[in-house]
Amino acid sequence: MHVSVALLLELGLVLAVLSLLGTLARRLTLSPIPLYLLVGLALGEGSVLPLPAAGEFVGAAATIGLVLLLLALGLEFSIAEFTVGMRRHVPSAGVDFVLNALPGAAAGLLLGLDAVGVLALAGATFVSSSGIIARLLADLRRLGNRETSAVLSVLVLEDFAMAAFLPVLAVLASGGTWWQAVAGVLIAVGAVLAAFVASYRWGHHIGRLVSHPDAEQLMLRLLGITLVVAALAEYVHASAAVGAFLVGLTLTGETAERGRAVIAPLRDLFAAVFFVAIGLSVDPAELPPVLPAALALAVVTAFTKVLTGRYAASRDGVGRRGRLRAGTALIARGEFSIVIVGLAGVGQPILAPLVAAYVFLLATAGPFITRFTGTTPVRPAV
Repeated sequence: MHVSVALLLELGLVLAVLSLLGTLARRLTLSPIPLYLLVGLALGEGSVLPLPAAGEFVGAAATIGLVLLLLALGLEFSIAEFTVGMRRHVPSAGVDFVLNALPGAAAGLLLGLDAVGVLALAGATFVSSSGIIARLLADLRRLGNRETSAVLSVLVLEDFAMAAFLPVLAVLASGGTWWQAVAGVLIAVGAVLAAFVASYRWGHHIGRLVSHPDAEQLMLRLLGITLVVAALAEYVHASAAVGAFLVGLTLTGETAERGRAVIAPLRDLFAAVFFVAIGLSVDPAELPPVLPAALALAVVTAFTKVLTGRYAASRDGVGRRGRLRAGTALIARGEFSIVIVGLAGVGQPILAPLVAAYVFLLATAGPFITRFTGTTPVRPAV
């Protein structure tokens, strides 16, 4: 078997750099996500240190990283308690859409984009990054906070909305007909609802199937089932992240606890690569001309996401600080916004660099803002 020396060398150096930056971030009590994003930006196409051999591997590993992040998040909760939260937060999804999609649509009109471009930019500003936020909540040890249920409900409802949005955008961007768009929406939404109902009613069978006293067997079964479900979700234009999250929700008790333990090292490894991949998707040379527009859009939609989170958390009776934490946790944009550009960016030169700059700004600034807001001030020693 041929072994690529360049691949091993590039990956080894990248992981070593990530290790150093992660150690630095934790000593400063910060999330390492912004530093990982900067590494990706420094190594991307058009940068001074590209990754010609490792680029394809990073792309594949990033997908696995997103799946593992959402699987781990699902393992923290039960599907029964999460279903109750979802029902409560349908109005939150409406507020989320109005406050965050409309600024993107307005910006698209001001920039002279066509109808597909306007729709794409509205989607890019609407949807938060499930992957970044999942890791951020874990880094800041907020998974047990009261506001976290509201944050997760908003994220999953956004992913459900993407199940309807992406087929429409794909059909319109390719010049398809309205009935093709409607058919795509019905298939995707129907598949997501069916998966959620199946997980709610028969998910305990998955627990019995996954459970095994041997840690290796538990890991293999859990990852195998999760990747299959994620692939099926992606096949019907739903989100692989939603599929992984549902698998995590179905496991409870000792199986969930052991599952979190066996996947934790893999999650951390592939999640770091996921954040690097987001940085790799941005070409630094394309950023300067669109930075003013991206910065203005980022400021507006960071504020509207804070309002969204505050409203959602208030529906759960969360206090003032918790509402602020929920709002700032939703600021980061990421993987879905990049996918949207991939579907609609052809023929619209300004759209891809604008969204890339926008995503990078909020994916980098979001964790910092979240870290330093809504926390209890430390009282000086007397």
